[in-house]
Amino acid sequence: MEKICITTYGCSYNQADSEIMKGILSKAGYTLVESPMESQLNIINTCVVKSPTEARMVFKIKELLKLNKPLIVAGCMPKIERRLVEAIAPNASMLGPDTIQKVVYVVRETLSGRKIVLLDDLRKSRLLLPRVRKNVVISIVPIAIGCLSSCTYCCVRFARGRLLSYSASSIIEEVKNSLKDGCKEVWITSQDCGCYGMDIGSNLPTMLMKVLRIPGKFFIRLGMMNPSHVKNMLEELIEVYRSSKIFKFLHLPVQSGSDRILRLMNREYTIKEFIQIIKRFREEFPSLTFSTDVIVGFPSETNKDFQQTVSLIRRLKPDIVNLSKFGKRPLTKAAEMEQLPHEIIKRRARKLAKLIDDIRLENNEKWLGWSGEVLIDERGKNGRMLGRNFAYKSIVIDGKLGEFKRTRIVEARATFLVGK
Repeated sequence: MEKICITTYGCSYNQADSEIMKGILSKAGYTLVESPMESQLNIINTCVVKSPTEARMVFKIKELLKLNKPLIVAGCMPKIERRLVEAIAPNASMLGPDTIQKVVYVVRETLSGRKIVLLDDLRKSRLLLPRVRKNVVISIVPIAIGCLSSCTYCCVRFARGRLLSYSASSIIEEVKNSLKDGCKEVWITSQDCGCYGMDIGSNLPTMLMKVLRIPGKFFIRLGMMNPSHVKNMLEELIEVYRSSKIFKFLHLPVQSGSDRILRLMNREYTIKEFIQIIKRFREEFPSLTFSTDVIVGFPSETNKDFQQTVSLIRRLKPDIVNLSKFGKRPLTKAAEMEQLPHEIIKRRARKLAKLIDDIRLENNEKWLGWSGEVLIDERGKNGRMLGRNFAYKSIVIDGKLGEFKRTRIVEARATFLVGK
């Protein structure tokens, strides 16, 4: 059978989609290869959440076209930017984020010289499908499609649609299957994990409690949650986090330190509410790894608004900050607002980035001398391995993939720790 290469960009959901497409293709008899140079057909699973990411996708698609091989553009880009894809790759087939189960049909037809465009919303569960995992230790488990929010800057909701939660029973079965396969780390992922279950009369803590009852030694990493949902189930979620199987890792995007900007973003929470969530989690879990997202230069952001963001970051001292310079995205309300000059956005981003780096190192230095168990879950550079402790801290360490090792932290860097 023909050789297929899938190149993946974007979030953990996209990674899961690619693992599923690989599983379906492998089961159908196709050979999977790592390099686009080796293949007879290439699939690029795209992300366009930010303007620089979109520019990178355009560049990568053009590079693949130079190989003169059949091409399928999959993921969010063809759903949101179909005209752009057709302009740069008029003969490429397209596969939307909600039609990945049809990948064999699209591959077969594309190899036969036909252009296929499948961008429908099939709204089918991605669970219990064949998988070829990128990492044999990590299981990426999608728990829903879409979200319930209407953030004015976000284009992803136009690709993934409104919320469709998967049943707790199918999520439990998926986790059990992955543990049988040898996985020891489970990533619970969704566009917004916080709204899980709201369309089926359930909620996130209820589902997670059922997953945590699964026997075996494994860790769960809970994905991003919109604070607007977390504030309404805070105490229930904290109860879930008491389990030793949950990484003490919280990804809660604040986006701005200004209530005025949050209202323009349609984020549906206040800075006071956000601070209260972080305060409660840290009261219960002092070693919590707190990750957040910040957008600098949202339309009409004043210097006062920006300084409020700086003050919030200085006060909360997040371990991880995914910092983005605002760029208007297609179909969004924010794209129609008056934009700030790019130089102002760049200047503010540089200032905030310096503060973030200082805080990361300061936070990591507090881990010097810590001893405990670490799960080796990733291959690092130069033959070293990377592991995670109970708080999901990234630790460079010697060992084998999938091992649990007793470790002592001997060195701290801004983005990782070193263990022995």
